Amino acid sequence: MLPLSYKISFYRRIHMKKASIYLDRAFTVGTVDPRLFGSFLEHLGRAIYGGIYEPTHPLADEDGFRQDVLDLVKKLQIPIVRYPGGNFVSGFQWEDSIGPKASRKKRLSLAWKTTETNEFGFHEFMKWCKKTNISPMYSVNLGTRGADAARNIVEYANHPGGSYWSDLRIQNGSPDPFNIKLWCLGNEMDAPWQTGQKSAVDYGKTAREAAKLMKLVDPSIELVACGSTGPLIQTFGDWELTMLNECYDYVDYVSLHRYYENPDDDTANFLANTLDMDDFIHTVSCLCDSIKGKKHSKKTLNLSFDEWNVWYHSKPLDPLIQAAHCWETAPPLLQDVYTFTDALMIGGMLITLLSHADRIKIGCLAQLVNVIAPIMTADNGPAWVQTIFYPFAHVSLFGRGTVLQTLVDSPRYDSKDFCDVPFISAIAVSNENGDLTIFCLNREEQDNFLLSINLRDFPGYDLAEYLQLSHPDRNAVNSQAFPDLVKPVSGKTGTFENGYYQLEIPPLSWNVLRFKSINSKDN
Repeated sequence: MLPLSYKISFYRRIHMKKASIYLDRAFTVGTVDPRLFGSFLEHLGRAIYGGIYEPTHPLADEDGFRQDVLDLVKKLQIPIVRYPGGNFVSGFQWEDSIGPKASRKKRLSLAWKTTETNEFGFHEFMKWCKKTNISPMYSVNLGTRGADAARNIVEYANHPGGSYWSDLRIQNGSPDPFNIKLWCLGNEMDAPWQTGQKSAVDYGKTAREAAKLMKLVDPSIELVACGSTGPLIQTFGDWELTMLNECYDYVDYVSLHRYYENPDDDTANFLANTLDMDDFIHTVSCLCDSIKGKKHSKKTLNLSFDEWNVWYHSKPLDPLIQAAHCWETAPPLLQDVYTFTDALMIGGMLITLLSHADRIKIGCLAQLVNVIAPIMTADNGPAWVQTIFYPFAHVSLFGRGTVLQTLVDSPRYDSKDFCDVPFISAIAVSNENGDLTIFCLNREEQDNFLLSINLRDFPGYDLAEYLQLSHPDRNAVNSQAFPDLVKPVSGKTGTFENGYYQLEIPPLSWNVLRFKSINSKDN
């Protein structure tokens, strides 16, 4: 007679919600560009001052960089960081950020109603990049400035010497060129809040001329043109078509920006927003291809999703903070404290980015420290990681390689704004060592799911690691007092049966399943 525990387990599995994942080595999306796992630092709030740079901190190094923050940043293995903005860059004069610190000009930053001291400038940023093994993605000001200032900074940064700007770099202590290869042509230039807002035609012409001059100085650089601020702004669509008609032949990428909110605490609807993100990416790809066809071009323009995140917690407070700290240096702006549910949304967004690895070559989680960020600090105090740190770290570390077309058969639900939302979303990545990683989001709020993964095309593979992020309180947060309240744990493993790996995954969970060939498990 079967034991009672076996009968209960069998009954649970029979009545449990089920989903299946199907994989085939031959069917791929594309190769992941490592730059997909980039981030963003802007002269905004405490991202720079009190974030990565705090000379008076007990853990500051000889350059004023917080070593505790450096250590956390290194754990994310970020390949690029977009800098110095953001809205900030549209009023920025890059020349203010070089030379002796004592002679640098203080300027009003109109974007955030703060004062920028320029104590942390161009050379400081390049030193920080070297210490973190990060490549810069530098933004030029095409709001209040134009092509001439843009080509001058390329000369300053990349020309070996023998010209005014390159010799000035040498005079300022950097004899070797910085060789910055990736540049942004402005920021959100269709936005009403942008300093130097432009029409699509005017921006397209400005971007074209800046691109021509910048590439005359250094033909090896790549350039990102500003796409529309987002799909909700009135200019979206027409902006891309019009501005690309002017500059398509001179640029290499088009930018996308998107943030998601959950002000009504509607988890089902919030997590369904990845469908909107997927549609956004598809639409921008089609807009780019439309201009490719119109121009009879052989060049396919790829995408740079160089601002993405969850952002809504700080929005009600920020106008009050800005009023109270108007024209101060580094006030505490956009300091979202992220919940466990926010971490799930970040995981879903990362799955969406990977599913478009054939077109999205650059991505920047906005931002990196203190400002809508995975890393938080206290002035003269500790640093800790927010809930969203973990899914980003998982995908950055284990999501590099070839993305497989991942067929997910899952029950679906309808939410307030979306229909036919799969409870289970997943993507699989195979790396150069043959390791297979599956990232899986469970949107179901109440019940476990029985997940079956078809691994018949991966004979001899076994589960090497199962990382799971789940929590009984969907609003749980990490804080200075409780920095480890939400963190990954080892999930309960499953079993193989007829080429399928079966396991239970908990409700509202982020799951990372790492499979290795048995012959390579110890490598």
